[in-house]
Amino acid sequence: MLYDFQNILNFSVSFADLIKNLTIALICGLIIGFFYKKTYTGSGYTNSFLNSLIILTLITSIVIMIIGNNLARAFGLVGAMSIIRFRTAVKDPLDIIFIFFSLAIGMAAGVGLLSVAFGGTIFIGLVLLILTKSSIINTSKEEYLLQFYYQEENGDEEVPYLTVIKKYCKSYKLINIKSLGNGDGFELSYYIRLKEVNQNAEFIKELKNMGVNHINLFFDEEHF
Repeated sequence: MLYDFQNILNFSVSFADLIKNLTIALICGLIIGFFYKKTYTGSGYTNSFLNSLIILTLITSIVIMIIGNNLARAFGLVGAMSIIRFRTAVKDPLDIIFIFFSLAIGMAAGVGLLSVAFGGTIFIGLVLLILTKSSIINTSKEEYLLQFYYQEENGDEEVPYLTVIKKYCKSYKLINIKSLGNGDGFELSYYIRLKEVNQNAEFIKELKNMGVNHINLFFDEEHF
């Protein structure tokens, strides 16, 4: 036992192995990021999460190399990392899948199982891609709640914002109209299904150009 504690900082990984394992982890992390970008179809996509997956693969690889086969070192790292608290809610199950994906591949790269790291990355990534594109699994809800204020002008039969809604939405349904009590102003609520979920920013911008104000586009408890 005393020998184990004396060798906590005695690393058995050579510098060449370190560079090789980290390079493999980086390449696999980039591939994981590519598959994440191709398979994620929700509105909550962020580049910061994609970058986090890549860095997570590298960090996991380093942690595994530090631990090696030293039990004392493993307990020390567990204790040190237990102070970390994750406060960001992960709302899409696919995000959790990719987090474990990055962890597993990082472990494989860290212990030098390069064929497992590469093969596992490609195989699991292709499976996720096939499942997503074939709609066997559904990674997003298609329905949004659109709320906005509109000041009616000239009593037009078809208000201008409907042109924008028809352009960006494959379906829409008016669910509520509320008078603001100051003339012809109304608060309107629609259930909509966007043609392209990554065009919500352009959609909102064009609505504003049509005289629409205070726009909220709700999706899975988030709004834009």
